[in-house]
Amino acid sequence: MTVKQEWLAIADEALTKAYVPYSHFPVGACLVTKAGQTYQGVNIENASYGLTNCAERTAIFKAVSEGERDFQHLVIAGNTPEPISPCGACRQVMAEFCAPDMPVTLVGEHGVTKETTVSELLPYAFTEKDL
Repeated sequence: MTVKQEWLAIADEALTKAYVPYSHFPVGACLVTKAGQTYQGVNIENASYGLTNCAERTAIFKAVSEGERDFQHLVIAGNTPEPISPCGACRQVMAEFCAPDMPVTLVGEHGVTKETTVSELLPYAFTEKDL
């Protein structure tokens, strides 16, 4: 198994841990630091829908809360026919904490994938330059 296959497996395994009693739409993520540390994330729903947190943000926030700031790859997995697409809030959080050229792998059912980057997902990101 290659390192990337391991990351895909971590994101896929996270689907089983998602807390999705309302939407029944699990999402899993695997964020990889430049040192090779992985952080798994899941979507966590709330009866007050606005308080729900996506898998990508869960993984990023876990890593940042542990002092990590240097990331090399993000894998996002869902039970979707096509590779899953991150929401706008997650794209903005990625733009805050990840390099614009950082690879992002989107994964759907049956292992179908799409390779992209943070800047391709959010080409006109709001950054510190806009403040």
